[in-house]
This record gives sequence, structure tokens and C-alpha cells, in this order.
Amino acid sequence: MVSLIISFAVLIIGYIVYGRIAERVFGPDGRKTPAYTREDGVDYIPMPTWKAFLVQLLNIAGTGPIFGALMGACFGPVVFLWIILGSVLAGGIHDYMSGMISERHDGASIAELSGIYLGSAAKWIMRVFSVLLLVLTGTVFVNSPASLLASLTPGSLNITFWIIVILVYYVLATLLPIDKVIGKLYPIFGAVLVIMAAGILIGIIAGGYKVPEITLEDLHPEQLPIWPFMFVTVACGAISGFHATQSPMVAKCIKSEKYGRRIFYGAMLSEAVIALVWAAGGVAFYGATGGLHQALSELGQSGVVYDISTGLLGKVGGILAIVGVIACPITSGDTAFRSARLILAEITGLDQKKIRNRLIITLPLLGVGAVLTQLDFNVLWRYFSWSNQTLAMISLWVATVYLLKTTKSKFKALITALPATFMTGVSVTYILMAKEGFRLSAAISYPIGLAAATALFVVFLCRKVRKEATA
Repeated sequence: MVSLIISFAVLIIGYIVYGRIAERVFGPDGRKTPAYTREDGVDYIPMPTWKAFLVQLLNIAGTGPIFGALMGACFGPVVFLWIILGSVLAGGIHDYMSGMISERHDGASIAELSGIYLGSAAKWIMRVFSVLLLVLTGTVFVNSPASLLASLTPGSLNITFWIIVILVYYVLATLLPIDKVIGKLYPIFGAVLVIMAAGILIGIIAGGYKVPEITLEDLHPEQLPIWPFMFVTVACGAISGFHATQSPMVAKCIKSEKYGRRIFYGAMLSEAVIALVWAAGGVAFYGATGGLHQALSELGQSGVVYDISTGLLGKVGGILAIVGVIACPITSGDTAFRSARLILAEITGLDQKKIRNRLIITLPLLGVGAVLTQLDFNVLWRYFSWSNQTLAMISLWVATVYLLKTTKSKFKALITALPATFMTGVSVTYILMAKEGFRLSAAISYPIGLAAATALFVVFLCRKVRKEATA
């Protein structure tokens, strides 16, 4: 329990200290934001800071910090280190920079920003990659809440029924102005999310469950190596490229740049708190990583969430906790499809003020998502996790080039270059070793991953710094 308390303290200190360092490196000023300069009543709408924070938090806090944290906890309490250090030094920086750079470019997507700072080839690669990731994410966040809802309702209301209901909601949330559905529902979902996380934490303490102290030992029952598998398994709770697709949505709505740290960096660290609670709950409730791993294998992720919730809080409290877990993925799935619509609108040039143009993009997107819901969840999750971290890697390199051009300082750009280098090593090594990748041995994958990360960092060190005006 001491490790868990220290972990929470590190997140708070990280927000106060390292978040402020990131803010000073970026240099927010008093310019008018796109919420005012491009206000259109659909996507560009000035939003109160508290609401913008909740929208950002619920955008990014899908089942990732819950399912990912539970699967990551199978490696043992070493997962706590990755959640706290990953979120403070990498995830928070990633989210803050991607959101603020987008705001400086009128709310442009990460694909467009890649084109501006990495070249036109990167732009098209990222356009395709981002849309695929978002549709995959939206699909993952249809299956998991539908499964949980089906477990709480009569047999006639099966998983297929709830998939249809959720997809209909996604259509509305993707089409309508951001303040009509998302802006009204998210404060309610936010309250449920906070109550849910607090309930699980109280259940651990009140029930006398033992949370193991942090150790670097690899305790995974299948002997999966911590590097790189844990760093990909726990994506959304530490760093996630999916967030770079969501931040531009809120960047279109913030009233002032000075609120950026509170909204983007703060939401990421809040998500890390959720991940810590569930990682601790998993190892504490089942007593060891072996029991947790066995439960995940037999019950699935949704079943384990139900098991922990009812076990810690009883039937009523368990249902309340599960409602929070349902709200998490739904409030990421809807904005995943909305972000995909915005990226496709950038590509096609279709004016999104017109409902007809929004329908032209939205309906095919949701149709693809409906088809993908028939695939195996575990397969979808593995590809989603690796895609997540690869996109995070690219987003951090985009931010690095931005800082090199705007601050004219390699020292300041290290704040993004170092986590970008780390994530390059993670992403390359994982795809070489994983079942869904090339299935190479560690003896081959580790040197190649290290070489790829080193090569990009050398490129960063050798890059000629030129100060250029931003858009």
C-alpha cells in the first residue's frame, strides 16, 4: 500500500513540477484560440475549462487504463513504475504538446501536423494510420461496454442488442455539434467515473487487501519479458498515441492557451490515477499475478472487471463501478469516430457545417466499425495497443521538430526527443517479437530496436536548428 500512496504523490508532484516545465518550454501566450477565430457552432465552440477537461479525460480514458492496467498488472507491481513515470515524463508531455501544437494550427489533426513538420509522405502515412487506428479504437470501445451491459441485463438484451444501441449513439455523437451531446453528457459520465475509481480504491482499503510493494522483478506467469511487452500492454494508462487524435478535438474548444496544462497534461495524469487503481485492484483482489492472469484467461477482461467490482463493493457497489467502466469506453468510442470524421473532412475538404457532408463521412465509418465488431476482441486489442504506441512515437517526433523550429533549442526539445526515442525502441522491438508481428527472437529484436531508437536520436542531435514562423 505504501507504493500505491507514493505513486499517487509522484503524479501530483509531476503535474505541479514537470507539467510547469513543459508549459514553459512551449510558451503559451494570450493569442485568440481557434474556438473564437474559427467558431462554427459544430466543432469550433468555446467551452468552459472544467468541461473541456472532462471531455478530454473521457475522450482518452476508455477501457485502456482499465483493461490495459489489469493485463499489465500480470507483470507484477513493476507496472506501477511504468504508469507513474510513463505518464509524467512521456504521456503528459505527449498529450500537452499534441494538444497545444494543434491549437497553434487551428485545431489541425496529428496527420496534418505530421505533414507540416515531417513532410508530405508522413502526412499521408499518418492520415491512413490515424483513421485506421480511430476506427479500430471505436470498434474496441463498442465491444467491451456491450459485453458489460449484456452481463447486467436480461438475456433478451444480448451483446448484439447493445452493440446496435451503442452504434446508434455513436452516430449522434459524431454528427451533432460537440456541445449538444458530448458537452451535456460528459459531466455526468465524469462524475460516475470519479465515483467508480474512488469506490474501487475504498474497497481495497476497507477489505484489507494487500497491495504488493514495487519491485523490478518480472512476475508474468507466461514469462513475457517486461521489455517491450509491458510498455505496449499498458498504453492508455501511461502513454497512448490515441490521445494525439483526441487532443485536436478539445484544442478547437479551449478558451485560452494558459489552460492547456490543466486540460491536456492534467487529464493524462488523471487517467494514470485510474490505471493505478485498477492495476492495484487486480493484483490485490486475486492475491498474485498468477491468479489475475488465470482470471483474465477464463473470464475475459469484462468478466474480471465484474468480478473485482462485485467482490470489492458488493452487488450494488459493483453495478455502480461497472457503470463507470461502461461510460469510459463509450466516451472514447464516440470521439474516436468523431476524430476520424474530422480527419476525413481535412482530406476531402467537405465543409462540416453542413449535416449532409457529415453524414457522407459518418455513415460509412460506422458501417466499417459494425463489421469489425465481429472480430475477436483479443486480436483487436493487440493491434490497437501496438498502433497506439507507434502513433505516440510519431507524435512525439512531430513535437520535437516543432520545438526545434520554434524554440531554436535542442536542450528544450529533449523534453519530447527523449520519450520519442524510448517509444521508438518499444514500438520497433515489440512488432519484431510479437505474435502479431514478425515473431523474431529477443536476440535479434533487441539490437534492432535499440539501433532504430539510437539512429533517430542521432538524427535529432545532428539536425540543423532553424527558427521558423508557425501558422
